[in-house]
Amino acid sequence: MKHAVGVVIRDATPSDARAIAEVHVASWRWAYRDDLSAEFLDGLSVEDRGRDWDVWIAPDRQGTGTLVADEGGRIVGFCGFAPSRDDDAVKGTAEILTIYLLPEATGRGIGRDLFAAVNDRVRALGYDRATLWVMASNERSRRFYEMAGWSWDGTTSEHRFDCANLPIVRYAAEL
Repeated sequence: MKHAVGVVIRDATPSDARAIAEVHVASWRWAYRDDLSAEFLDGLSVEDRGRDWDVWIAPDRQGTGTLVADEGGRIVGFCGFAPSRDDDAVKGTAEILTIYLLPEATGRGIGRDLFAAVNDRVRALGYDRATLWVMASNERSRRFYEMAGWSWDGTTSEHRFDCANLPIVRYAAEL
């Protein structure tokens, strides 16, 4: 498999929280500009996300993790996982909670490498199945997951954003 040149996939550390928050906010503003209101997206705060990531990266959260794509010392993407939160999840199911890249990092194989590394990590932690939720309207992400061997398992729901209820679909893969 061809890997993105000059990018290191590594575990996130607490010192990465701010950089991850910056990627998180920038990627939402780019990726969801056609789905969420400009007012909502403009109101996203790197400081708020940074505080969230301070907690989410905490080293004592068993079965969870966040990997980052580090390009020359700059975080350009991240992907996080945890045990599945779904009511119907069977034992041994992980959930990919996040995968986001800066707009300029897309289309270069970085997301593919990051997603593959997270799949390898959850498998190494003993998970044998994984799921994730994606907006039903997010065709680009859905194609990305399908190219990685994941498929929609037929489950739908709604995700409550501050400004909208949007349909989401669950993708799954056997690891």
